[in-house]
Amino acid sequence: MATDPAPVLTLQRASYRDAGVQHLVATLQSEYAARYGGPDDTPVEPDAFAPPSGDFVVAYVGDEPVAMGGWRWHEQTPDQVPGRKPVEVKRMYVVGRARGRGFARAVLRRLEDSARSCGADWSVLMTGERQPEAVALYRSCGYVDIPAFGYYAEAPLAIHLGKQLDPLSP
Repeated sequence: MATDPAPVLTLQRASYRDAGVQHLVATLQSEYAARYGGPDDTPVEPDAFAPPSGDFVVAYVGDEPVAMGGWRWHEQTPDQVPGRKPVEVKRMYVVGRARGRGFARAVLRRLEDSARSCGADWSVLMTGERQPEAVALYRSCGYVDIPAFGYYAEAPLAIHLGKQLDPLSP
């Protein structure tokens, strides 16, 4: 990757099934294994990230993929997560050599805008105590603690966060 202090970032919609996305997911899973002793076992249906069910974005510097993330509709049960139409952010990741440049923030902003344009009123996610960089990013973007939900609701290291998405202006 170029050492340009202000690289041009391009965000592109991608299929979760794309080989490049799957390579990034495998790299992310390796990082989870190093931090937590195993991969994220949350069930993921790739089509859940395809419009209109969701969205998945890959960020590029030139032709190099450096970050990714997606959202899917959260199948809400009463009192589980806030909002009437929440989405769940999944697979947020920035490759190690590209961190600290605002790429995750750009991907998250794009995902929130996309979800908002589809009628979502909340964005929820789960991260973990051994990912302090992610926790700091989400909190700095307005995410707050919410009740535990989903696959890792009982996991002691899990941190569950959410953010109310303001409606789009007419």
